Parts: sequence; C-alpha cells; structure tokens
Amino acid sequence: MAKGYNRPAGRGAAGGGGMMAQIQRLQEQMAEAQAKLAEETVTASVGGGVIKVTMTGDQVCKSVEIDPEVLKDADAEMLQDLVLSAVNLALEQSRRLSEERLGPLTSGLPGLF
Repeated sequence: MAKGYNRPAGRGAAGGGGMMAQIQRLQEQMAEAQAKLAEETVTASVGGGVIKVTMTGDQVCKSVEIDPEVLKDADAEMLQDLVLSAVNLALEQSRRLSEERLGPLTSGLPGLF
C-alpha cells in the first residue's frame, strides 16, 4: 500500500503552504528587527564616567571615549582594566537589548536563530 493512502483531507502539500508563509513572515520580521537593532546604541560608562564605550545592538563598537584627565595620572594597566570593563559592560548591555528586541520573535524557535 502506498504511503499517504487514505490520508485525511486537508493535509499534505496543500497544508504545508500556511506554515511556509508563517516562516517567511517570521524571517521578514527578524530581518526588520535586526536592521533596527543595528541602529540602536547602548553606552557603558566606568570609572565614574572617565571611560565610555558606545555599541550598537548588533555588537558593533561605535566609539570609545577617554576623559583626558585620567591620562594625566593613569598607569597603563589601570587604563587597560577600565577600557576592558567598559567594553564588556557595553557588550552585555548590547546583548540584553538584542534579547529584548528579538526574543519575542524567536521564543518558540529554539536553536533556529
């Protein structure tokens, strides 16, 4: 007996079209959300504001600002630690922003995006 014999009406090739349309809409929504995310920024500040790092929602570092006053007394190791802390904090904020924006679209699709 051939597979699909006596298959209930409404299933098969015709029934898969709705799912494909939903997937396509989801892909379009994801692309739109990702484009908007690339335009949004977060700014992390450490050391009382002496180091500021600005990053986009898609984890692209846009700027690093160092207050010139910190350069007068700072040793290289302290400055490196401050910059590292600011970059990591900005990355964390950027990832949180990404999760907020993309989470509702991917909540039912673990591992696909």
